[in-house]
Amino acid sequence: MKLGKRTRDIWESFFYWWGRRSLQSRLIAAYIFIILGPCLMVSFYSYKAINNTYFKDAIDKNSYLLQMEKLHINNQVEAMERAVQMAYEDKEVQDYLANTEEPDLVELVDFNTNVFTNMTRIQYNNPNIEHLRLYSNSNVHEISPIIFRESRVASEPWYQKAEKLKGKFSWSFLNSDRDLLERFYGQKPKLVPKVSLLREMSIPADNHIGMVQVDMLLERFTPKTYTTVQDSQSQMLLVDGEMQLFTRPDHSFLQENRKMAAAITDRLQSYNKTGNWDIHYTENGKSFLFINTPLDRIDAHLLNVVSMEGVMKEISHTRNLIIGVNIGFIILVTVIAYVLNAFILKNLRRLTETMKKVRRGEAYTGITIRGGGEVGELAHHFSKLMNTINTLVAQAVQKQALSKEAELRTLHNQIDAHFLYNTLENIKMLAEMENQRTISDALTSLGGMMRYNFKWSGEYVKLRDEVRHIENYIEVMNIRFEYPIVLKLRIEAHYLELEVLKMSLQPIVENSVKHAWTGDKEEMKERIICIDISESEGDIFIAVHDNGIGLTAERLATLNESVYAVKEEQPAASFSGTGANNPRASGIGLRNVHQRLQLFYGGAYGLEVQSEPGKWTTVFMTLPKVLLTGDKQP
Repeated sequence: MKLGKRTRDIWESFFYWWGRRSLQSRLIAAYIFIILGPCLMVSFYSYKAINNTYFKDAIDKNSYLLQMEKLHINNQVEAMERAVQMAYEDKEVQDYLANTEEPDLVELVDFNTNVFTNMTRIQYNNPNIEHLRLYSNSNVHEISPIIFRESRVASEPWYQKAEKLKGKFSWSFLNSDRDLLERFYGQKPKLVPKVSLLREMSIPADNHIGMVQVDMLLERFTPKTYTTVQDSQSQMLLVDGEMQLFTRPDHSFLQENRKMAAAITDRLQSYNKTGNWDIHYTENGKSFLFINTPLDRIDAHLLNVVSMEGVMKEISHTRNLIIGVNIGFIILVTVIAYVLNAFILKNLRRLTETMKKVRRGEAYTGITIRGGGEVGELAHHFSKLMNTINTLVAQAVQKQALSKEAELRTLHNQIDAHFLYNTLENIKMLAEMENQRTISDALTSLGGMMRYNFKWSGEYVKLRDEVRHIENYIEVMNIRFEYPIVLKLRIEAHYLELEVLKMSLQPIVENSVKHAWTGDKEEMKERIICIDISESEGDIFIAVHDNGIGLTAERLATLNESVYAVKEEQPAASFSGTGANNPRASGIGLRNVHQRLQLFYGGAYGLEVQSEPGKWTTVFMTLPKVLLTGDKQP
């Protein structure tokens, strides 16, 4: 009770003191209080958004570097597997390793001239491969540096591991590249980490005759892991199936953070069991990110350890900047409010002084307040304010109604789209029940086209999505033609991840389908549309080529003029076909694509049409090499 009474007394004293303050002081305090709350909220959410952005950018950037390194490792894995396979499948090598009798001089010379030379050529054709070795369990002649007796390495754990796999690929990571000819002379092995691929040879089955081994130094196998470029922000590590860590020896995070290696091992073991990965790590007051990607083909993991020290400094600087801006803003607003209030309340103070004089009994001499006095001015402005507020409320209600209407229209469109998808699926099921595979496949392609058209979440899509839409379009259109169109894609896999404008290739292919061939029954040649991709100086060139009837020089010039025209003046000629059978054909679709490319990428990009009458027509599209994040690649 006493505590409650004391609290009540404090509040009453405060309100009494507050009530005795001048109106100007209370207005300034109210301004500060009103501004302070939104400023703190905006600053908090801005800081949080900036913090998340910094972390996301760091993760995206280093994840991209990690994936690029993984792609390089996969290429090296394929090269090593190919080398092992070539040596493994060589019949003369198998016969030599399985030979239990001493070969004569002629056989040795012939083997050295032919087979040994071929084995040497395998290594020369793959300069990243450090060693190609063949081990035999018989007493065959050793031919350095490729053919050795198995007894030299039979006791090595990595050799015994490969022998137990019975013909399957065995990957081993070693911290030293120990030379076979030096290991029996007491010399120290070279501290050069390497990776070895071994495959046991059994001919016939369960008859062990030897082993094939291919070695590659880790600095070539994963160059970014052993890069000599000093980078204090990130470090890549390779972790094999036995939880050995391989990385550059100098400027390593592992030297400064002794517990990091154990933490990486524990998290990888947990990841292998549960599939869950914890990306955040802190040691010695420093924050790190562990970005991991598995290398399933070699039973290993590639890890990018990213130091967040620089990012945290930038975040701290941004936080201090936000606080400083808020403090400066509040001070500026306080000064402005004080000056404005002093000016605005001047007449009110005069009126107050006059009223005090009258209350003291002094004769009232009147007061002249321009604009009808403070009360009249206040009422006048209040009326204006109310009118403005009502107008704003009406506008807000109207905007809200329009927003609801747009939401309902969007929902209605989604319902219609889902209705169409479900209807197509039902028809497709009926076609499959009637064993009408052609109709079922056509409905599948048509459904894919509809989903691609309806789902417009942005201007940019992956190239693979645009190509898949074109494939669906060709499959649907081939139902109409007696002679189907063959779509040939000569696109390397990594280009399918490029960012392109949605519906930029489909209009070009559609023009080819509609106008490249006359449709005469006498025209019996195979109808082909090819899509090729090349790259030069950071730009991507996409060529859509058809073997149709082509364009004359006059019609080609007219078409290019129409494509490059800023405004549509008159119908132009089709980019394929003579035009006699297509009087309404035009280059509007090409011009629209060209203008979209220039709008989104700049004037240096767009379309170019080339053709040879009676033979072919090709449309070249030029665009920058852009990732899905929208960053132009060098």
